[in-house]
Amino acid sequence: MTKPAGLSFTKQLDVRFSEVDAMQIVWHGSYALYFEDAREAFGAHYGLSYHTIAAAGCYAPLVDLEFHYRRPIVYGERPLITITYIPTEAAKLIFEYVIHSATDGEVIATGRSVQVFLDSNRNLLWTAPEFFEKWKAATLTQE
Repeated sequence: MTKPAGLSFTKQLDVRFSEVDAMQIVWHGSYALYFEDAREAFGAHYGLSYHTIAAAGCYAPLVDLEFHYRRPIVYGERPLITITYIPTEAAKLIFEYVIHSATDGEVIATGRSVQVFLDSNRNLLWTAPEFFEKWKAATLTQE
């Protein structure tokens, strides 16, 4: 993982019973939902929600998603997830994630996601859409 140099946001996760297996351990597929929750929280906090992207006539599908598990999350645990936007000149959204224990800070899992921009006809955009360039100019200069 790269050294985080972008915007970050942290939120607490609530592990639901439906997300665990018979051993009371979070099923590996639930981590994708946790990363999605983090992206939504980041977007709401920094003005880059999926509604904002859609209002600009774009979509932002995932094209790469990776996880690295360090230890299991058990039912009843309330870990924290930190999402960090990784700046790039490409027409992409790149985020890195760290899920860590709320009690002792132990790293539970890490990951990364990449999203690209599509226009309203679902054609790949090779340059960043205007709304995204404006968002970067306004948001990244406030750090």
